[in-house]
Amino acid sequence: MSRYAPRRPGDVARFVRREVLGLVTTHDADGFISTPLPLLVETDDAGTIHTIIGHFARANPHVPRVEATPRALVSFMGPHGYIGPAAVSKPGWAPSWNYQLAQFEVDITLEQDQGDAAIRALVEAMEGGAWEPEQMGERYARLVAHVVAFRARVVHQIARFKLGQDEDRATFHEIVGALGDSPLARAMIEQAGDVDAFVAES
Repeated sequence: MSRYAPRRPGDVARFVRREVLGLVTTHDADGFISTPLPLLVETDDAGTIHTIIGHFARANPHVPRVEATPRALVSFMGPHGYIGPAAVSKPGWAPSWNYQLAQFEVDITLEQDQGDAAIRALVEAMEGGAWEPEQMGERYARLVAHVVAFRARVVHQIARFKLGQDEDRATFHEIVGALGDSPLARAMIEQAGDVDAFVAES
């Protein structure tokens, strides 16, 4: 297993649920197109993602594409950043770039009559009941008419969390200290081999 593989079952699902916005890419004889979309995931009992759920605008060129060629790539990019030598006291240390990335090869199925359900599921995930589509009034029905839901079955996935796992303990602490209270620093601590010890020393 790669040293940059997520440490725990369910780490990828937690990462995707935190990021939400994924890049959906399709391809046909005319080339590639990509669209950023807010996406939800379903997992099995072990926390592995098996389905990605979202919706397209009906005018989006992905719609006719996936009807003809369902295979697509969905990518999520998390916190990332350049780590310069000034952050580290170790002689000869080279610059690095830390990041979180998850990619899913999927087969997309359009669900023509599920636009309302897809939007409500996303609103519930983001708002937790604090706001509901009915508050839009008549405009909501017009909006739903212009979207088409989809379910994307995961065929293959790759996750690479390059977050300082190759650094010695002292260098790791220096990098996290240089990053301050940032999403990238928090991601590094989350994926560290001994989070409790790190927190105790910080």
